[in-house]
Amino acid sequence: MSVEQTRVGIVVVSHSGRIAEGVRELAGQMAPSITILDAGGDAEGGLGTDFARVSDALMGADTGGGVLVLADLGSAIMTAESAIEFLDAERRSRAHVSPAPLVEGAVAAAVAAEQGGDLAAVIAAALSAGDGTPAASANSADALAAEEHRPEVAPLGYARSVVVVNPEGLHARPAAEFAKLAATFPVAVTVNGRDGKSLLQIMSLGLMPGAEAEIASPDPDGRAAVDALADLIESGFGDRGNAAPGK
Repeated sequence: MSVEQTRVGIVVVSHSGRIAEGVRELAGQMAPSITILDAGGDAEGGLGTDFARVSDALMGADTGGGVLVLADLGSAIMTAESAIEFLDAERRSRAHVSPAPLVEGAVAAAVAAEQGGDLAAVIAAALSAGDGTPAASANSADALAAEEHRPEVAPLGYARSVVVVNPEGLHARPAAEFAKLAATFPVAVTVNGRDGKSLLQIMSLGLMPGAEAEIASPDPDGRAAVDALADLIESGFGDRGNAAPGK
């Protein structure tokens, strides 16, 4: 069985077909190799949920690594849980409904799955989207206090400042590419003090074209990771031809 076949799949359940489709599309932009299926609306295409549609999505999204379900409202959650109960024992054991926020949870889960995370890691990533971390509550007093008192990079570490040149800034697809590359290194990496392996924390920085990003690692062996990530930003994420004017 290939790596792709054992990755965790994701199912998006919403009372609105358009919402489910939109969340699937957004998460899919971050994780093109992950099976993400939407099950929105009732059987007639109106608002509601459809047991058969959710069941089909659960079957289609589970290719061996399990499936995580994100749902919007209480009855959508109940429909998903009921559909899971009707799966065979093996599939049922690797299906999970998350209470994470629909959009943020789906995006975080998709990136974790794209990075090769198992079901437990994907579940944890989805929950991190709404657990009160700086990425989920960047404007809270606690988050601001943490930002003010964040430790400096250790003297043995390495840092490099670069300018964001691609027109999207460090959002959405570029942020996902950055987080995926950062996850391939065993060292800790930060972007302007935020966790460089967390998509949501990177996106919360709001770095637009022309903004400066400091890539750093407190690890003495972090130079390779910092340079690779800084080079990725300077390259415009493969979109240099459409980079900001003058870059």
